Amino acid sequence: MLWGMDEPPLEAAKIGPFGYLRLVLRGILVGGVTYSCLVLLLLVRLVEWPLFGLRRPVTPWITQVVCRFAFFGMGLPVTVQGTPMTHRGAIVANHLSWLDIFALNARQNVYFVAKSEVAGWPGIGWLARATGTVFIARKSSEAAAQKEVFEDRLRAGHRLVFFPEGTSSDGLRVLPFKSTLFAAFFAPEMRDILHIQPVSLVYHAPATAEPRFYGWWAEMEFLPHMLRVLAQLPQGRVEIVFHPELRVTDFADRKALAKACETLVRQGVEARLTKQV
Repeated sequence: MLWGMDEPPLEAAKIGPFGYLRLVLRGILVGGVTYSCLVLLLLVRLVEWPLFGLRRPVTPWITQVVCRFAFFGMGLPVTVQGTPMTHRGAIVANHLSWLDIFALNARQNVYFVAKSEVAGWPGIGWLARATGTVFIARKSSEAAAQKEVFEDRLRAGHRLVFFPEGTSSDGLRVLPFKSTLFAAFFAPEMRDILHIQPVSLVYHAPATAEPRFYGWWAEMEFLPHMLRVLAQLPQGRVEIVFHPELRVTDFADRKALAKACETLVRQGVEARLTKQV
C-alpha cells in the first residue's frame, strides 16, 4: 500500500464560474510562458550541447525564470529563508507536490532526480527531459549504474536535487529518508569536496481550505489537483527554508548523512507548521 492510501481523501474540488475563469486565465498565462520558453531552451541547447556537453551554462537560467514566473502567474507567494548552497554537491528536500519542482528551480540552478516513469508523463516528461532531469529506476539491480550516473553529473558541476522520502506526503509530516542515493556522495575522489544542503518545503493552505490543500500523494490524479490549485482564490503561501550545508566528509557513511538531513528538514517543517511563522 502506498503511503497515504489509508488517509481520508481530499474532497473533490468545487470550482465555481469565477474559479473556472481564473483557471483558464492562469493556465494560459503559465502554460504559454512555460512552453514558449521550452522551445527557446531547446534551441539554445542545440548550441550549448556541442560546446559544453553535460555542462549547461545558459539553459538553467531559462528554467529559473519560468519557475519564478509560474508562482507569480498562479498568485502563490513564496518566501525564502537561508542561503542556497554555493559549494558543489546536492540538495535534499521533503516532497509533497508537483509544485516542489517549481519552488526549488526558482531559487537556483539545479537538476532533479526523478523516478523513470516521469519521463513518460505527458507534458511534464518533456519538461523534465529538456531541463536535464536524471531518471532512475527503482531496481536494486541498477543501483551501481545509477550511482555512476550521479557521479558523472556531480563531476560536471551539477547540483542535483532529490527527495529521499521516496514518495510524496500530504505536507503535514516528513517521512523517513532512504539512504540509498546518498552512497554516490561517498565516492573516494568526491566525498572531500561535496556538500549536501537540506531544504524544508512548507506549504500553508489557504484560510478557507484544509491544511493538506497543496499535498499531492498516493493515487491522487495530477490534472484535478493542478486545476484546483490554479482556480484557488485566495491562495496560501510557500516557504522554502535553506538549512546550512553539510560536508559529506564529516559523516561516517550514507546512513549517518541521511539521518542528519532528515532531522534538519523535519525540524524546519514542524517548526513552521506549528508556529505558522
